[in-house]
Amino acid sequence: MRMKIVVIGGGASGIVSAIHAKTKENEVLVLEREKECLKKLLKTGNGRCNYYNENQKIEYYHSSNQALLNDIITKENLENVLQFFKELGIFPRKRDGYYYPNSNQAVSIKNAFLLKVKELGIKVITDCRVTSLEKKENQFVIKTNHQKVVADKVIVSTGSFASFSNIKEINSYQLLENLGHHIRPVLPSLVQLKGKGPYLKDWAGIRTQVKLSLYENKSLIKEEEGEIQLTNYGISGICTFNISREVSLGLYQHHSMKVEIDFLPMIDRIEDFLEERYHLLGNRTCYNLLEGVLSPKLIATLLTNLSIPPSKKYKELTKIEKNQLFMTLKKFSFPIVATNDFSSAQVAVGGVFLEEVDIQTMASLKVKNLYITGEVLDVDGICGGYNLTFAWISGMLAGRSASSDSN
Repeated sequence: MRMKIVVIGGGASGIVSAIHAKTKENEVLVLEREKECLKKLLKTGNGRCNYYNENQKIEYYHSSNQALLNDIITKENLENVLQFFKELGIFPRKRDGYYYPNSNQAVSIKNAFLLKVKELGIKVITDCRVTSLEKKENQFVIKTNHQKVVADKVIVSTGSFASFSNIKEINSYQLLENLGHHIRPVLPSLVQLKGKGPYLKDWAGIRTQVKLSLYENKSLIKEEEGEIQLTNYGISGICTFNISREVSLGLYQHHSMKVEIDFLPMIDRIEDFLEERYHLLGNRTCYNLLEGVLSPKLIATLLTNLSIPPSKKYKELTKIEKNQLFMTLKKFSFPIVATNDFSSAQVAVGGVFLEEVDIQTMASLKVKNLYITGEVLDVDGICGGYNLTFAWISGMLAGRSASSDSN
């Protein structure tokens, strides 16, 4: 029996869904709102596309239902992802467990996908915005800004609000709500954090290795270590991104959120370290004592924030000033007032609850012959290829299931 399968969304999970849904008997059509498919993929991994990570742990993925998520991120599904990329002709470049195409360019993966789409005879319509999705008897009626499309099965792979500057134009969640699905509140994640302070304009542009300790209502909830970028609005960088989902959720609940920054995480007792340097280097200024340990710009910013003149000798500091310096270096308190908006976010927290899909097939439990994949679901991961991995897995499951005659 010949079927028409429509995939709404030509991003990562959508294209994978289409490839796995296409058979000789099935007609597959992809509707993409942008002028080209896989546009967001080109930005991942700083243009290199970190498409997988061999260090797979369930705690690197998040959902309001971790038990169901655990049954999706399985060894078998992960192995199928690697086999799929091998069959696409992608030769990996591995770096600390991170997988990139050996060309080191995301366009290589995009081209491999689109070549497969062409070889299979999958039709793609771009610049096509879906305005409504309805189920009428045994078929779906899809209205777009171009035409009306009728389908036997539909795979919704529209992605989230992440990376869009005008989320009012994105109706993906509304389409699914109209069909009876429920949406967990959608919030920015893997995103920069905003704060307030007179030092922001001074530390903008600094990159440094730190440990971040995130506090919610004065309770420590998460720690991350790595490089951050200090900006004129707050902080950025991978370890910042990896605490941003908790920040978004906390702020959504009107909780108090702050980060303590340890600028010298490799040093346990800062007071002993500075005393040793003072005795080793002699009668240095506070600025000179920290030279070679922190960047000059950061030293100047921190001392200015403490109202300690750079020319002041370390031995001239009062006990209170020394304790303030120690706290600034190891526990710099940074109150968080907001995240950057969705246009800066790599992914989003929230989406369609996993309880409303069959996790073996990604089929909707609300509407027969409807499938849901990727970021529009209530799943998000940390940096490192995990969000794309979920996109690949959910797309493969949905496409394979949709290609069969029964749901």
